[in-house]
Amino acid sequence: MHQAMLYESLPKSKVRCNICQWRCQIGPGKGGVCKMYQNKDGVLYSMNYAQVSSVAVDPIEKKPLFHFFPGSLAFSIGGWGCNFHCQGCQNWEISCVDLPQLGRQIQPEEAVKLAKEYNCQGIAWTYNEPTMWFEYTLDSARLAKENGLYTVYVTNGYMTPEALDTIGPYLNAWRVDIKGFSDGLYRKLAKISQWHGILEVAKRAKNKWQMHIEVITNIIPAMNDDKTQLEGIAGWIHDELGELTPWHVTRFYPNHDMMDSPPTPISTLERAVDIGRKAGLKFVYVGNAPGHGGENTNCHKCGNIIIKRYGYQTEVIGIRGSKCKFCGAELNFKTA
Repeated sequence: MHQAMLYESLPKSKVRCNICQWRCQIGPGKGGVCKMYQNKDGVLYSMNYAQVSSVAVDPIEKKPLFHFFPGSLAFSIGGWGCNFHCQGCQNWEISCVDLPQLGRQIQPEEAVKLAKEYNCQGIAWTYNEPTMWFEYTLDSARLAKENGLYTVYVTNGYMTPEALDTIGPYLNAWRVDIKGFSDGLYRKLAKISQWHGILEVAKRAKNKWQMHIEVITNIIPAMNDDKTQLEGIAGWIHDELGELTPWHVTRFYPNHDMMDSPPTPISTLERAVDIGRKAGLKFVYVGNAPGHGGENTNCHKCGNIIIKRYGYQTEVIGIRGSKCKFCGAELNFKTA
């Protein structure tokens, strides 16, 4: 156990957790929605500090991040648990658990050491929701920054503003899910009612902490593939994060409690790309469809191919800093 950072003491030995936007009030001997934070005699503890479920050396494109150190390797670490309960969760074996499964531990110092040994340029907290081991990711991010490594959160975005401000100085990229654009969608898909805070925290990550932001929407047939949802997401990204913010529209495959749902038709993804472009977004990418031309980056000004991709294979052709090397247009790439 590791004492939590962001909580309040309440009467009768209760506590309020202020790490994610549930802000759970937790009685003695109980856990919050995520089950990874528990109240022991009026003190809130993280139950999974350094308890690793998954570890891999991944291309950064797998996160997916397409405009952030393209072609680099990220030392990718997952923990246990989640504060969402998504019907089609693709990592349900590690996210839908009541307690961390005790096994391998990787302390922050070892994570940094391993990242360097495997020639990774950075560390990504991914696979499950990284907010669920907030103190661990904070300690690791501090060390990573001291050692010249980039840092990435692959997140559902439900962190509180105060948690973001605590880790903000040490995070470089915020790859955030926006699953839909209505109360009904978030209630149905993820059992979340107050979802607008996700948008506010994403804006804060960009504007206050200058993080690199990329947005992903996993498009699920008959759930979030309607014009209203997709236009809402695309318009919000354009207006609040900027026209150069990448939006990944990815193919859903049946999983967890949605095994009877079909995979997303490619035509649906292409329709989402069109919606994004009509909203003014310059970079809308097709995901989970290897070989589709929507994986590539083309300059929005001169049209030249800047990066060719096939799945996670990346060929960098036309970047100079953050700009197109052919015409000088700003492309919103982070490369150093």
